[in-house]
Amino acid sequence: MRPYDLILKKRRGQSLTDEEIDFFIAGYTKGDIPDYQMAALCMAIYFQGMDSRETSALTMSMVRSGQTLDLGAIAGRKIDKHSTGGVGDTTTLVLAPLVASCGVPVAKMSGRGLGHTGGTIDKLESIPGFRADLSTAQFIEQVNRIKVSVMGQTAELAPADKHLYALRDVTATVESIPLIASSIMSKKIAAGADGFVLDVKTGQGAFMQNFQDAEDLAKTMVAIGTHVGRETVALVTDMSQPLGYAIGNALEVKEAIATLKGEGPDDLLELCLHLGQEMLLLAGQADDRRHAADALQQKLESGEALECFGEFIAAQGGDRSVIERPELLPAAPHVAAVPAPSSGYVTGIDSMEAGLTAMTLGAGRVTKDSQVLADVGIELCKKLGAAVRKSETLAYIHARSQEEANSVTGRLQQSFTVEEDPPETISPILGRITKADL
Repeated sequence: MRPYDLILKKRRGQSLTDEEIDFFIAGYTKGDIPDYQMAALCMAIYFQGMDSRETSALTMSMVRSGQTLDLGAIAGRKIDKHSTGGVGDTTTLVLAPLVASCGVPVAKMSGRGLGHTGGTIDKLESIPGFRADLSTAQFIEQVNRIKVSVMGQTAELAPADKHLYALRDVTATVESIPLIASSIMSKKIAAGADGFVLDVKTGQGAFMQNFQDAEDLAKTMVAIGTHVGRETVALVTDMSQPLGYAIGNALEVKEAIATLKGEGPDDLLELCLHLGQEMLLLAGQADDRRHAADALQQKLESGEALECFGEFIAAQGGDRSVIERPELLPAAPHVAAVPAPSSGYVTGIDSMEAGLTAMTLGAGRVTKDSQVLADVGIELCKKLGAAVRKSETLAYIHARSQEEANSVTGRLQQSFTVEEDPPETISPILGRITKADL
């Protein structure tokens, strides 16, 4: 085989065989195929697309490019949850202990934030002492002991994806559904779970900003999971406004604790309950959706989900007393109010702008090497549909200095739209995709 012939074949809109895809990915990973030929193939895929069989083959080629995690030593059916990323996306911090308290083993590998989206590991590391750099043996032992562990992603899993993503980022080929889907699913499959629940965000603060693109991505990933024998369900969820009220690492941990106490925002809780139901059903821990919903609600009301979160924090070196004393979490020295420019109803919050504002304060990374600050961020006071009076506080900015807070106040104020009439309400859950929908 020659890379040139395969690039030409895909450029003409023909399907590549599994063997041809394996040849290209293996050659690129080893350095035998140069960046410029891989970039040419990516551009051909960008314009010509891939069918479901090709996309699954690409995914598994990337899985085989490195190590895979064997979770066979963990008792029970392991279900992983993945979010495509958003603003204020605190779901894993609530969902992992909630589902684990129902008896489902949660063995999760998570990443760090980049750009306007936060990273689960960054959020957890805002808890004093918490560490995510576990060995595989420690990771597995902890899940068997307390049902939940979260560790950082390792470079050994799907290394082809790491190289390929960096190349796509500089060759204008990121926005390709087959390439996005194979990137996400290769890491999930390599991490060893038995099934997947996918949270595919859509809206201003999401990577896929319109519903049709998000639905297409969801279907592609469900098809990949189905093709490789992993039961997969995807929910398409709303990111037209930040999820919950907190944007920033320690602020989101506080909100997760409040949610596990039954005192959190309705939209965050509703999303976690829907995702949790799907995880319980895939794990075989519930016979139907009502049974799953009742089990989750009982664990919240009894305090068992919160207790599981405390055990999880302590097991990974963190100070579990933050559960009862959230004031022990890092707090920014300066808090500034953002006033409403007029009276009316909040009809829009630009999630992307809110996320970028938090990133500017230090809550997120501009580059992979940027330092992330645990204490800074944004605390919303008003969300879509809320009535507001002129000069009433829309949000609080948590910053390292008064000057930094002042520098982003106008930007955050402009991310809110206030009008005379209230908007239509939007459900956090916009769609559900299973293999039956393919």
